[in-house]
Amino acid sequence: MADLQGGTAAAGGRAGRLAPPEWLLRGLRPQNAPVPRAAVARAAVALAAPLAVGLASGQPAYGALASMGALSGVIGDTADAYRMRLLNIAVPQLFGAVGVTLGTLVYGHGWAAVGALTLVALVSGMISSIGAVASVSGLLLLLNAVVGAGLPMPGPWWKAPLLLTLGGLFVLVLTLLGWPLRGRIPEVAAVAATYRSVAELLAAAGTGDYDERRQDVTQSLNTSYDLILARRARDHGRRGPLVRLLAQLNVVIPLVEAAAAAHRYGRASRRPEIAAAVRELADAVERGRGPEPEWVLPAPEGPADRAVDRALRHASAVVHRPDADPALADDRLGRPAALGVRVRRAARSVLMSEPSWRYGLRLALCIGIAQTFVSLVPVTRSYWVALTVTFVLKPDFGSVFSRAVLRALGTAAGLLVAAAVLAAVPRGWADVPVMMLLAALIPAFSAKGYAFQTAAITPVILMLSDVLNHQGFHLVLPRLVDSLVGCAIALVAGYLLWPESWHTRIGDRLARAVEDTADYVACAFGAPGGTDKGERVRRRRRLYRDLSSVRSEFQRALTEPPPTGARAAAWWPLVVAVERIVDATTAARVRVDHGAEPPRDAEITGIEEQLRELAEGVRSSEELVEVRADLPGDEKGVLEPLRQEVRAARAIASPAPRS
Repeated sequence: MADLQGGTAAAGGRAGRLAPPEWLLRGLRPQNAPVPRAAVARAAVALAAPLAVGLASGQPAYGALASMGALSGVIGDTADAYRMRLLNIAVPQLFGAVGVTLGTLVYGHGWAAVGALTLVALVSGMISSIGAVASVSGLLLLLNAVVGAGLPMPGPWWKAPLLLTLGGLFVLVLTLLGWPLRGRIPEVAAVAATYRSVAELLAAAGTGDYDERRQDVTQSLNTSYDLILARRARDHGRRGPLVRLLAQLNVVIPLVEAAAAAHRYGRASRRPEIAAAVRELADAVERGRGPEPEWVLPAPEGPADRAVDRALRHASAVVHRPDADPALADDRLGRPAALGVRVRRAARSVLMSEPSWRYGLRLALCIGIAQTFVSLVPVTRSYWVALTVTFVLKPDFGSVFSRAVLRALGTAAGLLVAAAVLAAVPRGWADVPVMMLLAALIPAFSAKGYAFQTAAITPVILMLSDVLNHQGFHLVLPRLVDSLVGCAIALVAGYLLWPESWHTRIGDRLARAVEDTADYVACAFGAPGGTDKGERVRRRRRLYRDLSSVRSEFQRALTEPPPTGARAAAWWPLVVAVERIVDATTAARVRVDHGAEPPRDAEITGIEEQLRELAEGVRSSEELVEVRADLPGDEKGVLEPLRQEVRAARAIASPAPRS
């Protein structure tokens, strides 16, 4: 909240001055992220080596195409676990090969190319809603189709997709070289990081840093479960390292739940010995099994302390146990379904989902307009317009508006570098060291933000394009014009003309999260299924994951200009309030499990009703309206903190009404 208030105040303080708006500055600030050194070295080799091979064989165009495929692999290599990296690189390459084949077949066919690319854009947009791998696959499908339809490719038709795929597979080979040496290190490191984040959470119990540390725990749990469950999708064994890791991850859940109670009621559980013990467990996870330590922990002083003490000792027993108990290795988020089942679910989701069709139609409209424009207006090497539209309109990459502005700025910066390179470096072997340098900047700059990534990718693409079309320095100015045209098309046809309001994107998702919170309260305190601890844990984990996604949506909305950014800032306290309600529910359940008196049914029903009314209000209006919640109950009972959080959520004031 302090950051948002500070940002609002800063924006207000700059009012009337010639200074960039806060939403733009937020996107231009480089993120504080470490430079991925291995990715930097891999990118330098992956893009320069194919170019060198092409030059050595007297076919520089072939080398440029392979380097383009390698560029796609470098951009898509964002996962940690090797199995996920295998999927993230290999699957999109297949879609990219299909895309460039379709584009090559319609190259130079005028309106047939317009229709084909529009249809490809529809399919690309719809499949992008399935998941991360599908999103990158849809991106490459469309990008390569645009490149194939805009640049002359070496014949026959199969040569371009083969070269692009070989470039991507070269990145995959470089990536997998470390698999025999590092094996399951990413998964082990993720689980150990989860334990360390829980240690920081316990260290922050009772302080103002608790909410931020809880967000870190949620992100860490999401990462760990995604890595391990992705590997177990085809592993049905009940023994082995993955089962052991999953058991170690599962037993940290009761510790997370107990931390919510310790934050509100703990005494002994807030002492530094508790957090230090959890850090020792993190070290033990990384080392593998070892002797169980003889801890001297503070004596519990109440239900919350007893919950932490019991959860900590149980986690220690599992971490140091030689073989994991199969009962502890049950997937707390549910075992992934079989591949065929997931494919059918994904297909049904794509075909029946309104957001999927809406985004597909938006992207198809913008690509159709871009291709129509370059067909009617003579634009040199016009494929860049559609490329710009594709990058800007990626829905899971952030705000369309801010991405359009940031891409224009990033492209302008990249073109300055490209201009110097194209003017000073003759085509030939000198391209190889220059490509190594420019390629190394892509992973390094990508970690800093979208504008920086665009600035790094632009000169690389222009260099490779120049190898194919030999336009040299004269390629720079048309690329800037093309980028501005593409950004304008995305802003007007993909943003301003669509009544997909901020409320539809975020309000409905937040309303669903509030309804799920009401269901969680019912499940935790006596509704059917309330006695099933596993179901309660799964509901809470899914709820925290959904709230994390809602929080990410709000972060994206904050980068948009008013009124969207201002409205997101006004609604942000409600997101925090819902997270606190979930925490209070968990803390109350933990206290009941460890000796506190259970609440009455009437108290539970009253809280449920207030939450469902709140959800309906969020869904039906675009502005928050203050409501005084009447929630009678035992002021000394276990649910009193939860009632206070619900009252606080209902009492959040709305922004000023629109005239």
